[in-house]
Amino acid sequence: MNSPAPYAGEPGAATSSHLENMSPIADAASAPPPGIADATSQLIGNMTEGDFTGLTTYATTHLAPALLSAGIGLFVVFMGYLVAKYLMRVISQPVCRRVDETLGKFVGKMVFYLIMFGVVGAVLSKLGAPLGGLAAMLAAAGFAIGLAFQGTLSNFASGVLMLVFRPFKVGDVVTAASVTGKVNEIDLFTTTLDTPDNRRIIVPNSAISGGTIENITHHAHRRVEVCVGVDYTADLQTTRNSLQQAIDNLSEMMIPGEGRGSAVVLAGLGASSVDWKVRMWVAASNYWPANEMLLAEVKTQLDAAEIGIPYPQMDVHVKNEDGTSGLVGPPKVRPSRRASERLAS
Repeated sequence: MNSPAPYAGEPGAATSSHLENMSPIADAASAPPPGIADATSQLIGNMTEGDFTGLTTYATTHLAPALLSAGIGLFVVFMGYLVAKYLMRVISQPVCRRVDETLGKFVGKMVFYLIMFGVVGAVLSKLGAPLGGLAAMLAAAGFAIGLAFQGTLSNFASGVLMLVFRPFKVGDVVTAASVTGKVNEIDLFTTTLDTPDNRRIIVPNSAISGGTIENITHHAHRRVEVCVGVDYTADLQTTRNSLQQAIDNLSEMMIPGEGRGSAVVLAGLGASSVDWKVRMWVAASNYWPANEMLLAEVKTQLDAAEIGIPYPQMDVHVKNEDGTSGLVGPPKVRPSRRASERLAS
């Protein structure tokens, strides 16, 4: 059975009516204050209508706290910048000294940008910036930029791989992308090479990583090899002794030890000469002088032993059917003159 409604004079009726009248006020009191964007829009609207009464309230309630928060945020970003620079130096210097200067600089820059990205993101999040929408915009912009700069990003990825795996370092002499030169600088996008005739060539990193890389000065020792051919009439042992004497005259440049030293190898029987190979291990820094001196010594010793170095030649023997040498086939006959030529004469 339903209870009767209270009379107007009863306490229950007064309380119910009071709650109904107070609910909008309570909702307004519990509602959060408008943000600075809404307050700015409202202030601009009032000012266009000629109402400037809310300017002081806006300055004290919204503008001053926003400026204070922005100042604190800038101070935090500045302190983060100093910390990032300090950590960049602390981390990159040991890598530069012990591993490689280019790799150390790359690691230092990566540490700096990661710290700054984290600090700026944290400050923007505390200030209420919509990081979700900003991230979506950055992702879309990054996709568009990636399509527009596909070749540049390929060079960047190749540069990162070369800095990580280090197929060569600054100061090495390499052959890469059909260019031979000394590595002057390894950047994120290009590699700078100085050629032996003092030309500077800048090669894209994608062209280097996508091909064969020959690091000429990677090892401390290199083998000099001189190939020479001698007459078939020359004695083998005499030729071997002469070539060995050429090596002995350069013994101060030779690197001894297992797998090193020197060798005189009978390489093959050519079309017009007996082919030999003279090998000697030297320091990589002395390769070209040793190669030239060994060539000169080989020529000198062969001349001293009166061993000739023949030119490429071919002997052709032609025989007729009766066994005598001569031309094969019928003799050549001079063609008769044409009729027009006979009439003209």
